[in-house]
Amino acid sequence: MNTVLKERNLPAGLTIQIVQGDITAESVDAIVNAANEHLQHGGGVAWAISKKGGPTIQKESEEWIQQHGPVPHSHPAWTSGGHLPAKYVIHAVGPVWGDGNEDKILSEAVAGSLRVADELKCSTVAMPAISTGIFGFPKERAAKIIFSAIENYFENNSSNIQVVKLVLFEQSTVDVFVDTWADKS
Repeated sequence: MNTVLKERNLPAGLTIQIVQGDITAESVDAIVNAANEHLQHGGGVAWAISKKGGPTIQKESEEWIQQHGPVPHSHPAWTSGGHLPAKYVIHAVGPVWGDGNEDKILSEAVAGSLRVADELKCSTVAMPAISTGIFGFPKERAAKIIFSAIENYFENNSSNIQVVKLVLFEQSTVDVFVDTWADKS
């Protein structure tokens, strides 16, 4: 079962939560998948989403790639949620640590995910700690960038999104995000 650990309300009417648990169990309009540019969901969060959501997600991902080509960092792809409780899966391509320009790319991936959620008219979104798993992005640095990118998006855009949940699975990731959250207060 997922547990809300922290919650903050921003002036624009947005609620941001840190949730410990399984992103595939979230009953939200959209979940964000930490994807690769070819939408091959073979490891990490992507594998868990594809496995639990069923073959529809991978099939729709392959169709997306055939139509649009590799997914850019700034404009994620999206598919249905398959068998997931979420209606959509937004496939955000975060940076691989060591490839260069990682901070900017992570910020673009977060903002792009929120923009796609708005295009899909979502009011609730769940997002993982993009790029902190197999892509190797340092967790503390990622937490600061993700929080900042979310706040900047809502300060600079009109949005229908009401709740953004950062859903974190591993205890070490949860600890870093909670500590970073406390430092921002």
